[in-house]
Amino acid sequence: MSAAPATMQLALGWPDWLNLFGHFLLLSMMSLGGAISTSSEMHRFLVEQHHWLSQDQFNAAITLAQAAPGPNVLFVALMGWHVGLNAGSLGAALFGVLVTMVGIMTPSTIITYTAARWGHRNRELRSVRAFKQGMAPVVIALLLSTAWILASSAGAAPRLWLLAVASGLVIWKTRLHLLWLLAAGALLGAFGLV
Repeated sequence: MSAAPATMQLALGWPDWLNLFGHFLLLSMMSLGGAISTSSEMHRFLVEQHHWLSQDQFNAAITLAQAAPGPNVLFVALMGWHVGLNAGSLGAALFGVLVTMVGIMTPSTIITYTAARWGHRNRELRSVRAFKQGMAPVVIALLLSTAWILASSAGAAPRLWLLAVASGLVIWKTRLHLLWLLAAGALLGAFGLV
């Protein structure tokens, strides 16, 4: 098991916290496939542009939230936690969780609730059906961009790409439960094969 990502020392002022909050508000309005679909933009903003997170902290936040039971949006809370810890205190870490989670949840929740009510009332309209079918490729492309960032930052070997493609095909073409693939991946990782 690898060590926890090291924290950095940041000096964040109120304009930085407002910038973080505003960015996550905007990301919320883009998160059509869930917050995970905007993680490539989170990476650009948090790791590349502002250097508020290290690559290891970014990867650990997504990995831990995906492995843990519950909603996968928890990776946003972990990113806020790490930004706050990097700013120097437990209080800042808790504030980071609040800033990122309220930012990512508020607009998307309001939009989803409103759109779902309208869509349900108008579900027979051709335009509503077309919109639903047209959004599927967009969501898939956003998820693929997330996979690309996670794999390329970790220096993924070709065998990992092959394993990802094979897993995707198994999920798509069979009725095998996803937990079996997760268990197989855990065993391969435990034996150091991936």
